[in-house]
Amino acid sequence: MRVVTYSEARSSLKAVLDAVSEDADVTVISRRDGSDAVVMSLDHYQSIMETMHLLSTPANTAALARAVKQDRAGQAKRRALVQA
Repeated sequence: MRVVTYSEARSSLKAVLDAVSEDADVTVISRRDGSDAVVMSLDHYQSIMETMHLLSTPANTAALARAVKQDRAGQAKRRALVQA
């Protein structure tokens, strides 16, 4: 995680945006007179949102934990994707 001031972010916005896209990391923009903000790539944001959705219910969380356990135990089966 990189932290830059508002002034730094404003003067080098392209570099900030390029860095979050290339590094798959976040940049915190600190502001003296306001709350700090976070800049991240859209891919990173969508990944976080998908993870939150997948873990949003106890039943789904348990199912995913079982699947990970089976995979680690070598019990996973490879299957072809079904095109909708």
